[in-house]
Amino acid sequence: MARKKKELPIVEQIEITDVAAEGKAIARYNDMVIFVPYVAPGDIVDLQLYRKKHRYAEGRVLKFHRYSPLRVEPFCEQFGICGGCKWQHLPYEEQLKFKQKQVVDNLTRIGKIDLPEVSPILGSKKTVFYRNKLEFTFSNKSWLTQEELQSEQAFECRNALGFHIPGMFDKVLDIKKCWLQNDISNQIRLCIRQFSLEHDYPFFDLRQQEGLMRNIIIRTASTGEIMLIVVFFENDTDKINALMSHIAETFPQITSLLYIVNQKANDTITDQEVCIFRGRDYILEQMEGLQFKIGPKSFYQTNSEQAYELYKTARNFAALTGNELVYDLYTGTGTIANFVDRQARQVIGIEYVPEAIEDAKVNAELNKITNTEFYAGDMKDILTASFIEKHGRPDVIITDPPRAGMHDDVIKAILFAAPDRIVYVSCNPATQARDLSLLDSEYRVQAVQPVDMFPHTQHVENVVLLQKRNK
Repeated sequence: MARKKKELPIVEQIEITDVAAEGKAIARYNDMVIFVPYVAPGDIVDLQLYRKKHRYAEGRVLKFHRYSPLRVEPFCEQFGICGGCKWQHLPYEEQLKFKQKQVVDNLTRIGKIDLPEVSPILGSKKTVFYRNKLEFTFSNKSWLTQEELQSEQAFECRNALGFHIPGMFDKVLDIKKCWLQNDISNQIRLCIRQFSLEHDYPFFDLRQQEGLMRNIIIRTASTGEIMLIVVFFENDTDKINALMSHIAETFPQITSLLYIVNQKANDTITDQEVCIFRGRDYILEQMEGLQFKIGPKSFYQTNSEQAYELYKTARNFAALTGNELVYDLYTGTGTIANFVDRQARQVIGIEYVPEAIEDAKVNAELNKITNTEFYAGDMKDILTASFIEKHGRPDVIITDPPRAGMHDDVIKAILFAAPDRIVYVSCNPATQARDLSLLDSEYRVQAVQPVDMFPHTQHVENVVLLQKRNK
């Protein structure tokens, strides 16, 4: 007989005191820290604990006794359900303060290194409609809100096109309006949803792995160009052509209208054939006179305007004079490499995704750039002592790794390369802090500049300049 799970207590009239990771906030009860979503410092609440460890717990709000004076009204009707934009209830100025604090706390608590004064965070001019890429999922099992469940209404049609509910891979919240991307994104999504419902196109069953409509990806560029990728699970030519023709007729402004038939168990499209229905297989992004071709599988920073601020910061920290050899690690499609090349003698970009490296070469050619070289492969396998000896010791290394940070072997290779300066761009200040502590024996931190790329979320980018200690 299974042991009955012990019911966790309700904590009454407790004050929320601070923000924490993952967009949650903190309450303190006796010697325990409680993590709570969708609350603000200053709220006084009753909490139901649902997960408890020795020194911390997680809880959900049962009742608000007092709302924090910091609070503002969330602008999105799906706030608290879809899992995105978790800080909408906080004024943007307060969000920036918490992000600044997050950077400082991580660098001091995890890095344990000497720091200069951290520069004030660069906020985003746009706080809504700032993203250039969104992906929406079809599901025949829409998420029902608490109000819908309590209404006792029969929901015969559970088809949804929207975002996954956090922690529920097979449940999707049907999105009426998303505030993250230019409104053309909402128009396209709702049009596809309506056509699919009217023509009885089966929405995907994520558990059974069946159905026609799988997901859509919408990319919008600062140039005004639009890419739409419709991903089908079944290869039903007649239905695919009917839907794609309807989209083409309804939205002639779409620059790149593509589709994919993906019959794998996961949603990744990097290994899938992309079919052009109308237009070309890329859109053009622009930055400081440079053009970048963005294909269906390309990586590009999802906030175009703030990407410019991020790259300008990295270039300023690099302090290039035109004589330097620069290594651009985790170069992606070569955006940073091509952005700084005019101030460098040569830039060598390294990236593990071969398709991204091909994009980087195309972008260099598009902009008539002749002093860049790009190499594809795992960073720890490419950036070796023999590679450095062959191509030359860099004067500057710019590194922009994924959230996990840099592999120990990459850090060892950087220390072997011994550049005068390192510019470390990070989307995760916690792993950045860990890496900085490993570089601390040879490099001191000279400057720190946080940049907010994602308003209303807890995420923050951070750029750090390191200078060789013997310089």
